[in-house]
Amino acid sequence: MPDIQADRSLMAPSILPADVPELSDDECIARLARAVETPDSARLDEVAALIGRLAVAIE
Repeated sequence: MPDIQADRSLMAPSILPADVPELSDDECIARLARAVETPDSARLDEVAALIGRLAVAIE
């Protein structure tokens, strides 16, 4: 039986949050700092997405 090559990169889902725009690490940290400066429960999704974006960069 012949080997079949598969491009698995096309099948893997992205681990980057989809709702965070392309930011440099410095921009992301600055935006996260502004978001947590003043507690606002309406910004929790943004804070979580920014933390997730930074965690991906660290890995």
